[in-house]
Amino acid sequence: MYSLPYFIENDPAVVMQFIKDHPFAFLSGCDEENKPVVTQIPVFIDERDGKLFLSGHIMKNTDHHKAFSHNQNVLAVFTGAHTYVSASWYASKEQASTWNYMTVQARGLLKFTDEAALLNILKRTTDHYENNPSSGANFDDLPEEYVQRLSKAIVAFEIEVTALDNTFKLSQNRDEKSYHNIIAKLKEQGGDGFIIATEMEKRTSQLFNKD
Repeated sequence: MYSLPYFIENDPAVVMQFIKDHPFAFLSGCDEENKPVVTQIPVFIDERDGKLFLSGHIMKNTDHHKAFSHNQNVLAVFTGAHTYVSASWYASKEQASTWNYMTVQARGLLKFTDEAALLNILKRTTDHYENNPSSGANFDDLPEEYVQRLSKAIVAFEIEVTALDNTFKLSQNRDEKSYHNIIAKLKEQGGDGFIIATEMEKRTSQLFNKD
């Protein structure tokens, strides 16, 4: 990944929170013919015994299910807001325009788990995102026959993370005047631009500490 030293987020807590805030990950691998496969699914991240694990579920007999059965090496990509940054906003405009964004990549080894783990991840996923015990749509509200039928078509997995990399490209390599002007211009845009500007503001004191 594109990861120069000044674009790396060094606080593990910030990286973990980013994953939790953007759990709909691209999960990719290679099949028996070394052709890439990818799917996008929500995952949870947990820490056990000093190791990180991702967990979720996928449909059986899909291209990615077959690929992950053949090759357990996978890459999960978590992405957030991103936006164009015009060189016209720099103090010196004779430079290339660019793109600001935040992303985390987790490499690891995937293994499929048993039915008990599948039922647990289904309950955890539904309860977490439903977030309303009285909604009537939680896992415990589903008919047992439906759950049994559903569970035959899907499989749970767990990924032991072997490497966690990130790029938080937020104009950290710009001079102070340009940096503040980029923030102002992005705030005017709203949407992703505003989100990126807010992230940049959080880092202002670290980059331009006058003490």
